[in-house]
Amino acid sequence: MIKSVLAFKRRPGMPVDEFQDYWLNEHPKAVLKLDGLQRYVQDHPLKQGYDKRALPHDGFAETWWPDTETMKRNAESPVWPELVADEEKFIDRSSMQLLLVEELVMKDEPVAADGFKIIEIVHRRKGMTVEDCQRHWREIHGPLGASIPAVRRYIQNHARLSAYANGRQPFCDGFAMVWFNSMADMRASPETKQYKATMADEPNFIDHDKLDFVITKEHVIRG
Repeated sequence: MIKSVLAFKRRPGMPVDEFQDYWLNEHPKAVLKLDGLQRYVQDHPLKQGYDKRALPHDGFAETWWPDTETMKRNAESPVWPELVADEEKFIDRSSMQLLLVEELVMKDEPVAADGFKIIEIVHRRKGMTVEDCQRHWREIHGPLGASIPAVRRYIQNHARLSAYANGRQPFCDGFAMVWFNSMADMRASPETKQYKATMADEPNFIDHDKLDFVITKEHVIRG
């Protein structure tokens, strides 16, 4: 199975409420016409996040496919122009960044209905190979993050090695997705030894100058 993560900004001048409403209630009508789409998740930034700073992205769309050939076939199908036309109604298409990823589940426990999901945009440490970064993230950092008591779910999304073929460099090296039941749980976590150990390990494989995040509400459209 192939997973893609699409990050993007809303159309310039469009209010956040209007953007999120259209994306959630209208855009799926076009997306769900795609052939072979197995799972579709929207990640909407929490409204209060906009009160504090400019967010790196206004949304993340996660989709799962049987294979890359199915994805390519859709891009050549009659429904594709309809999808693009609908995106132009609410998305700044010049901001769209697509990454095909390998999904690694580090922890999977039930999440409260009003829980939320933090998405970290990960860039590997300068001078570190992709393979070494992914190995450290998976084998060392993953268990550390999963040990934080308040973390309910934790999924690593590593850029597929094909993204680096012929010297290419994707816009990021992956996404860390972490779920909490409540803000209180998240805010209490830094006091735990598990959280401190996890944070202490990040400089071993992450470029902290580029690290960014968005706190989101997950909406499962299909799957």
